Amino acid sequence: MTTTLDSLPSPSLVRGMARRGKKLAKRLRANLATAYLRLRNVVARGPATGSAPVVVSLTSYGDRIHTVSVAIESIARGRTRPQRLVLWLDSPAQFEDRPASLRRLERRGLEVLLTSNYGPHTKYFPYVKSVEHHTVPLVTADDDIIYPQNWLALLIAANRRHPKAISGHWVSIMGVSEDRVAAYGTWARAHDTAVRPTNFSPGVSGVIYPPAMLQELRLRGERFLSVCPSADDIWLHWVALRAGIPVRQVGRVPRHFPIIPGSQGQALMTSNVGENRNDHCIQGLYAAEDVAALNLSAARHRLD
Repeated sequence: MTTTLDSLPSPSLVRGMARRGKKLAKRLRANLATAYLRLRNVVARGPATGSAPVVVSLTSYGDRIHTVSVAIESIARGRTRPQRLVLWLDSPAQFEDRPASLRRLERRGLEVLLTSNYGPHTKYFPYVKSVEHHTVPLVTADDDIIYPQNWLALLIAANRRHPKAISGHWVSIMGVSEDRVAAYGTWARAHDTAVRPTNFSPGVSGVIYPPAMLQELRLRGERFLSVCPSADDIWLHWVALRAGIPVRQVGRVPRHFPIIPGSQGQALMTSNVGENRNDHCIQGLYAAEDVAALNLSAARHRLD
């Protein structure tokens, strides 16, 4: 039997099959990791916190209260553990009736604290305002992600190399034109560790913020509630831009860690990206001087 070129699958079909295979393998790994972390939550007795000089802060809401322990357990099993690990809840009912999985983590060092509802800003702002003078970096985490064991160690190492910078595992590069920021969905991914004002670090895979950024956020208070209540990443970038605090990616490749299966029923990304809320927030927040600074950065990067 002879094989002709016409009978072979097209390159695009092969690439599509490879992508689907990778996604399937990633889902399988996420399911296995979730099962392991649920079991670990029941049997583990070791501390969830450690001696690393950082605080890890996150929040959860709605049905995710039943899966957030998987994300926290993935942080707690890390080779490097934070000196404080804090989960902020804005629902008094959920706070009083929190799942057994969280209570087990509390016995190992997790702090579960009740706060006002700041939307997605809840994962960092209650901590920011709770400390009068910040001297310790803050790492933010999401409640729907399975973090690898070296997740925190890599962030801390990046902070030690660049203590005045914001460092994240996933960085996008903001697109800009002469008079406005390009649509959020068109931004490219960073494939380097360079510093540029157009670097934008969404919190999904974890970000470490230096004390200077925390002080700046504390100084600006709750203004985010009126300008972008549902877009914390955009507010954080704008504050860093105004304060002159650089943003860089931890490694040359952007990393998006596995999502906890069954945690996406209330995904904020659906409305922020799908309904263009991020773009509305950007248009209302970034003034002409901000766009000029971003344009200058983009021009310099093209020259380099």
